[in-house]
Amino acid sequence: MIKKTLYFGNPAYLSLRNEQLVIKLPEVEINGSIPEELKKPSQKTIPIEDIGIVILDNNRITITQGLIESLLENNTALITCDSSRMPLGLMLPLSGNKTQTERFKDQINASLPLKKQLWQQTVQAKIRNQAYLLSNKNNSIIDNMKVWANDVKSGDPDNYEARAAVYYWANLFNEIEGFSRHREGIPPNNLLNYGYAILRAVVARSLVASGLLPTFGIHHRNKYNAYCLADDIMEPYRPFVDKMVCDIVAEKRNIDELSQDIKFKLLNIPVLDVVIDDQRSPLMVAVGQTSASLYKCYEGSLRRVKYPSFE
Repeated sequence: MIKKTLYFGNPAYLSLRNEQLVIKLPEVEINGSIPEELKKPSQKTIPIEDIGIVILDNNRITITQGLIESLLENNTALITCDSSRMPLGLMLPLSGNKTQTERFKDQINASLPLKKQLWQQTVQAKIRNQAYLLSNKNNSIIDNMKVWANDVKSGDPDNYEARAAVYYWANLFNEIEGFSRHREGIPPNNLLNYGYAILRAVVARSLVASGLLPTFGIHHRNKYNAYCLADDIMEPYRPFVDKMVCDIVAEKRNIDELSQDIKFKLLNIPVLDVVIDDQRSPLMVAVGQTSASLYKCYEGSLRRVKYPSFE
């Protein structure tokens, strides 16, 4: 089942009633002179079990503790945004799987050779997806990227990931003068940042559901990063976000600021079409297959992580 992504960009009062998220407009609640029949249309309920991600993007949103508890019990990722309306925080449940302790042990005890092999597979999948997008967007030469993907060794000691990234970003938005991929760089870096934040939440949520620690990575090791494993596993999925951003740029929109219209487009990232295990699937469902296969690699019953492709 594909879970809903809910975005709240206006003042709202969010609470829980009968396992339903209740949305109320505060202006209507405060004004007691408004007839009750006019208040009802301002309230909406959504089953908690249908929700996968909630994004809070307004400093006048009130959310009850009971609702937060229910969302986390149902493995919902809760994202909060800062004053510039960019994702700032991510809240996930501490327990997402019945055999979590056993799975933690398998993950923590994974050997270094296994982690290096998993990173090799991750980098290969990422480069191949980058090459596909480049070729289909502007007919860029990708023979070099295909060679790099095939030449990636265990642990990527030759750093083909970085080599491919330099070539990829130099060609992906070549119609935008002065573009380079940097978090604080010129647009569409702002769109990429927002899209990656949504993707990261999808991946982290799925890892928790599979009983894995999103903090304990296979390659990323930054001691200040609470989601190292999520950042590892999302790598082959990034080109799908990049493609969506390319499509938005091609529409000749004003991308200097993240308008609500653009944000709503990016909120469709969890339902993007990908191919995994030779079948088409929504991205959120595919991420679930990826995280489940990752645990089986830790546990020893699989040797390869299932990663997505464009075709």
